Amino acid sequence: MIRIGHGYDVHRFAENRKLILGGVEVPYAYGLLGHSDADVLAHAIMDALLGAAALGDIGQHFPDTDNAYKGADSMLLLREVCRILAENGYAIGNIDATVIAQKPKLKDYIVSMRETIAKNCGIDLSQVSVKATTEEKLGFTGRLEGVSAHAVCLIRS
Repeated sequence: MIRIGHGYDVHRFAENRKLILGGVEVPYAYGLLGHSDADVLAHAIMDALLGAAALGDIGQHFPDTDNAYKGADSMLLLREVCRILAENGYAIGNIDATVIAQKPKLKDYIVSMRETIAKNCGIDLSQVSVKATTEEKLGFTGRLEGVSAHAVCLIRS
C-alpha cells in the first residue's frame, strides 16, 4: 500500500539561537524559537511522515511540555520517527519539502540539508528534495518574523 502525507511547521525568529534547517546550521543573525532546536524543516518532514502512516504528529510523540526534548536535536527526533515508521511496517518512498524564508538565502545549503535528511532517514539522497522560496516580502516570513516549511512524502508498506 502506498500512502502520502503532508506536514507544515512555522517558528518565529529569536535572538541568541542558532538557525538550524534540515539539520544544517545556517549562518544568520537570528535563529528560530522553539522547545527543541526549532528545525522547522525537520518538523514539517516528521509531521508528513507520521501523518502518512496515521501515527499522530510530532507534538504527540515529542511534546513541548516534556523537558527531555528541550533543546533536542531534531535529527535525533527524525531518526526516531523513521524507527517508528519501520516498526509499523512502512518505508519511505520520497520526501519533497519547501522552506519559506525571506532571509537568509538558502541555496548554498540545500545540498547539505538533503544529505543530512537522507542520512538520518536511512534513505538515498535521490529520495529527498528540498527547495527554498521567499514570499516576495508578503506575510510573516516576508516581514522577516520567522520561517515556515511544508513537506510531502510517500511511504509504502
